[in-house]
Amino acid sequence: MNLIKMKAQLVKHEGVKLTPYRCTAGKLTIGVGRNIQDKGITPDEADFLLQNDVRECLGDLGFIFDFNYFNSLPENIQMVLLDMRFNLGSNGFREFVHMIKAVKVKDWDEMIFCMKSSKWFHQVGNRGMNLVKMVDQVIKGGM
Repeated sequence: MNLIKMKAQLVKHEGVKLTPYRCTAGKLTIGVGRNIQDKGITPDEADFLLQNDVRECLGDLGFIFDFNYFNSLPENIQMVLLDMRFNLGSNGFREFVHMIKAVKVKDWDEMIFCMKSSKWFHQVGNRGMNLVKMVDQVIKGGM
């Protein structure tokens, strides 16, 4: 069977939807008729999506901080920023104006203060504390 023709036929019949929708059977669906409600995704597909999301976050952080500056930051700071950007999305992350300013002048104490003072910090539980600890390790010279 010609898989290229088969894929084209399925796209023609199913359409391509890049956001979740309910199919005619009422199932949560995405892409080319992918029933994610019943079928879900494979670990490889989850990893593929994660890799794309991480690349997107890195690109956005490189835009916010300048790529060279971002890449010069301690690894823990890069990881904290990426984790927050991933969790908050582009617009939500940009609301951390004072924290972003603190990062731009490498004021890690202020970064922690901004993180802990936010509504986000109180919503994410252990995640927030873990990220604060990572910044604190940079202050103490650990990473």
